Amino acid sequence: MTAALTAALVWLVAANVTGFFPSRDQHWRAAYLLIAVGIPILGWVTWVNGPIVGLIIFAMGVSVLRWPVVYFWRWLKSKAINPAE
Repeated sequence: MTAALTAALVWLVAANVTGFFPSRDQHWRAAYLLIAVGIPILGWVTWVNGPIVGLIIFAMGVSVLRWPVVYFWRWLKSKAINPAE
């Protein structure tokens, strides 16, 4: 296992453990931090192991951080329907 995959798996474990603890802001602060740390790790995994493994790790990250992705998707759809706003 490469160091990039090890970092990605540590990120996934940290993201899951973070979800176990109570939070006043419903984990949004942790989600922002996980996204900021996860994007470079995802690039590293893709660079070292190729795009197929990168897509698999991306899917794993999306499954953990599903609500930020849902809200981003809704925002994109609202901009596509009402581009003037």
